[in-house]
Amino acid sequence: MDTEQKPIKSGYGAQTTAEEVAAGIDLQGKLVVVTGGYAGIGLETVRVLSKGGAAIVVGARDMKKAGAALANIGNVELLPLDLAEPDSIDRFSDRVLGAHKTIQILIDNAGIMAIPLTRDARGYEMQFAVNHLGHFQLTARLWDALKRAGRSRIVALSSFGHRRSPVHLDDPNFERRPYDKWMGYGQSKTANVLFALEADRRGKADGIRAFALHPGRIPGTDLGRHMTEEDLRAVGVTRENGVFKGPNLKTIEQGAATTVWCAVSPQLEGKGGVYCADCDISAVIPDDGQDSAGVLRWAIDKTAARALWDLSEKLTA
Repeated sequence: MDTEQKPIKSGYGAQTTAEEVAAGIDLQGKLVVVTGGYAGIGLETVRVLSKGGAAIVVGARDMKKAGAALANIGNVELLPLDLAEPDSIDRFSDRVLGAHKTIQILIDNAGIMAIPLTRDARGYEMQFAVNHLGHFQLTARLWDALKRAGRSRIVALSSFGHRRSPVHLDDPNFERRPYDKWMGYGQSKTANVLFALEADRRGKADGIRAFALHPGRIPGTDLGRHMTEEDLRAVGVTRENGVFKGPNLKTIEQGAATTVWCAVSPQLEGKGGVYCADCDISAVIPDDGQDSAGVLRWAIDKTAARALWDLSEKLTA
């Protein structure tokens, strides 16, 4: 049966930390692959899962920065990965599969946000290419290892930014419509949710379950490096002497909590294909809804999810 897109009253909330979610869960013998797991909430996710006993492979675009960030965390293997480069994704996948037969958890964590119009070598708009297509290709390449695990999870980091745009399947790369950096970001985050929905449908018979999530508003991470002061004000955040202020802000420890909950919580056993926030399954909200823990209907549309999957196969060959 499909998992209902409604809260399960997990007992956790917006202030829950990743360590609190993972407390008492034994991750010995589990392999976790994390993209971008060397900064912000990705680094905290890796730290907490490693502390629980998991072996972790981190894919990193900046190997020097990643090596320094991960130096004091055990059970971590660091490999180069550029999600904007298909060949890099293939090389990373080949190295992971060459060393590991099974993968229990894949966390599609890396991302970019609100950047000026940029295109990858294929001509694809960069936010759609990195946030969605790169992770789509990576997951497809690692699919058999997830299947061999018997019970595995895919965790796709989305955002409440998905409210800014559905996926424009007829023009995802802004070839015929004016580019707007926030619409581009919103489209890529909607794509993350639709991807998890369809991945779960395709994988659940083989024990692969997939989840998408909104980590919360976590200022000061690398994700927001392209944001101007005007951009910050537009989302209700101010920066004074390097200190961020605004409603419903989370710490990095709180921001990583929903990722870890989706990855390891026994509360989600037998469930999948849902969008989560604040360590719970989200409620569906109206298209103009502003509840940051909610999900819009266009992001959980099964027909759109299948169409996006088909398009993604074509775009990634």
